[in-house]
Amino acid sequence: MVLPSLILALAIVSILGPGLINAMIAIALTMWASYARIVRGETLSVREEPYIEAARAIGESDIRILFSYILPNVMSSVLVLITYNIPSAIIIASSLSFLGLGAQPPTPDWGLMLSTARTYLTIAPWYSIFPGIAIMFTVLAFNFISDGLRDAIQPERVG
Repeated sequence: MVLPSLILALAIVSILGPGLINAMIAIALTMWASYARIVRGETLSVREEPYIEAARAIGESDIRILFSYILPNVMSSVLVLITYNIPSAIIIASSLSFLGLGAQPPTPDWGLMLSTARTYLTIAPWYSIFPGIAIMFTVLAFNFISDGLRDAIQPERVG
């Protein structure tokens, strides 16, 4: 988690080779640590709740406690983290495609569209404006969705 995700993804894709699948693998490998940290922290927090002790007292198995009590309470935080990480994944994938390490032609990709539009920037700037606006609005929409989802799922946090 010390290295920026884009730089780490760039290193992974340069090792694996260009391609959409390798870019997605690189993005997954750069973002898994935040999920592991959140799941571990939430699990340790939920484990100390009184209803977990009550479930153990009535003799429920550890697997049943995990799937019936702990996992549903941890999933809300994971869902919020997913919606927060989608914009980052979109930007990283577009950046990798822009650099020629993500999706390859003829696969349609916003980063690839921006990369090919560089040569026409002075003649036809709309070739680069529209994919850039699409990236911007998509990232902005997911940020608004994640803020609303966070407020709906975790209302105790203010600000």
